[in-house]
Amino acid sequence: MTRDEILETAAQIFSEKGFHATSMQEIAHAVNLQKASLYHHVSGKQEILLALLDQALDILISEISVVVEAPQTSPQTKIRQAMQVYLQILTSQRGLAAVLLFEHRSLNANLRSRHIPRRDRFEGLWRGLIQEGVESGVFVCRDTAQAARALLGVMNWTITWYRDDGPQDSTDIAEQYAEIFLNGLLARP
Repeated sequence: MTRDEILETAAQIFSEKGFHATSMQEIAHAVNLQKASLYHHVSGKQEILLALLDQALDILISEISVVVEAPQTSPQTKIRQAMQVYLQILTSQRGLAAVLLFEHRSLNANLRSRHIPRRDRFEGLWRGLIQEGVESGVFVCRDTAQAARALLGVMNWTITWYRDDGPQDSTDIAEQYAEIFLNGLLARP
């Protein structure tokens, strides 16, 4: 049993039951270890939670950074591509995404202070995408931080209703969100 397998299993259990309702015994049982043996891999649930949050954000930062750093790409195209990448990751790694989006508040204060800079870095990528559009004259936005949080909020909520067997895949949904975000709802003359 590897630490990565333990983390993957814990993410599934946390996403189904919640962090507080999950015991170390349940995690140990799910990975076919004795509880004492599990503690050779991790010190406790808080360590597992922080590792999962770090893992999720590292994946997202890495993938979104590729879009952000794409040369000679318009701000609108970057936003669309970033939205597609983000929703694809959220919907394909639902357990990990659920932990990131819903369980981060369960971190104790010490570990939360270690988590926040990584979370802020991720949000900063989205603020930077929007700011790039503002600076190039393509976007008009009074508050890029608020716009980034609004965009992320819409996309984050998707995992609560998205179904793999539903009528639209994550790319279709990302495109619809991009249309709303970039063009708004008002009819144009």
